[in-house]
Amino acid sequence: MHYARFRDPAGSVRKGPYDPETETVAFGDDVYDFDDPDIDVLPPVDPTKIVCIGRNYAEHAAEFGNDVPDRPLLFLKGPNALAGHGDTVTAPEGKDRIDWEAEFVVVIGESCKDVAAEDAMDVVEGFTCMNDVSNRDDQNREQNWVRGKAFDNAAPLGPVVATPDEVPDEASIELRVNGERKQNANLGQLIFDVPTLIEEITTYLTLEEGDVIATGTPEGVGPLSDGDTVEVTVEGVGTLEHDVRIP
Repeated sequence: MHYARFRDPAGSVRKGPYDPETETVAFGDDVYDFDDPDIDVLPPVDPTKIVCIGRNYAEHAAEFGNDVPDRPLLFLKGPNALAGHGDTVTAPEGKDRIDWEAEFVVVIGESCKDVAAEDAMDVVEGFTCMNDVSNRDDQNREQNWVRGKAFDNAAPLGPVVATPDEVPDEASIELRVNGERKQNANLGQLIFDVPTLIEEITTYLTLEEGDVIATGTPEGVGPLSDGDTVEVTVEGVGTLEHDVRIP
């Protein structure tokens, strides 16, 4: 099953099933085309926090000359970073390099703490796509990456959530900029898999229903330009698309 969140023509926020074949979303008896200008597609969840994983693909660590971490490298984005499918992401002004980073995202289905790896999938509601838009100018100057990673709209998320049965164990993840493929990998290349990440994160903090874990980006990151269109596709989920504005 797939589901989406949207604002209907009356301005109410709705959540309903999404049909990938007809590209429609429903709420009650109302059915809308996903590109209907009378609705606004929203991020498919409303998390209290976005937990992100750094350097979780060996090739990505190598392309920046970094070592592979011996435990998951964690950082946070707040809800202010959210953007949705079809949105235009405005980057901070006056920066030399704003990068794309395609990510496979885990959606948490219940409040949880101290979850063992063998039980981790019990707390997973589904999966979605994200672009971890990154301000390298400031990321390279700070340790906590707030300016580099957590600025407004730095986490375009969506377009929908797919339940685990829809997504292959080694699902592919791909990013295209203006139609040109820039990143291509699969979940079998993750250094730390989803159960390991959930166990590690919930050792330190409680995950709430709707929170998300962005599992890291593969190699092939690069700089965005004003006016670019970015597409992030995860096999079994769909394609998140957004535009970029760089003042």
